[in-house]
Amino acid sequence: MIPPLIVRQALARGLNLIAVTDHNAAANCAAVMQAAQDTGLAVLPGMEVQTVEEIHTLCLFDTVEQALTWQGIVFDHLPDLANVEDVFGAQYVVDAEGEYIRTETRLLQTATDLPLEEVVRRVKALGGLAIPAHVDRPSYSLLASLGFVPPGLAAPALEIFRLTDPAAAVTCWPDLAPYPLIRSGDAHRLSEITPALKLTLAAPTIAELALALAGRDGRSFTL
Repeated sequence: MIPPLIVRQALARGLNLIAVTDHNAAANCAAVMQAAQDTGLAVLPGMEVQTVEEIHTLCLFDTVEQALTWQGIVFDHLPDLANVEDVFGAQYVVDAEGEYIRTETRLLQTATDLPLEEVVRRVKALGGLAIPAHVDRPSYSLLASLGFVPPGLAAPALEIFRLTDPAAAVTCWPDLAPYPLIRSGDAHRLSEITPALKLTLAAPTIAELALALAGRDGRSFTL
């Protein structure tokens, strides 16, 4: 999953907008954005943060600076533990060509002590969007961890598993009904990169994405 191969595979699959959302880290966002320059592929920097409730949440931003500011906050709320490479694998930071820069030694495959609602609030304050991920999966999800959507949760959308039918999800979990339900690729391998969401936007920005999720001002989305 090095930057030039991510870009090549995304373009080959007909994508023109992706987001980089590594687990509890944003250090590789800039490299993918640089690899995509002048290719026609737009890249949003982001992160998949793990909340104290064990809920994976997508955090999307416009700029690397915002994403790295958020990474600093997240690192302040992770346990001060070293990664165990034999268990979790190495955590590499690379450049736009995929060349090795350094190894992140901090344990990333764990939960922060940030509650979901605080994540949503803080990401919004930084100018980003926070969207609970794969909410209907049997682990590391909103419904698996809590069993319900917290009343008044200020998330702009909820992500469902890529094979889930939205109508069936709402029938099973009526708490989902007030929210736009989206899908995304959730790719962990090059072979898994696939189109999942069609967006009508004036530009590939967080503000435009927010309008599309809300179905406002001619912006929209379809699964």
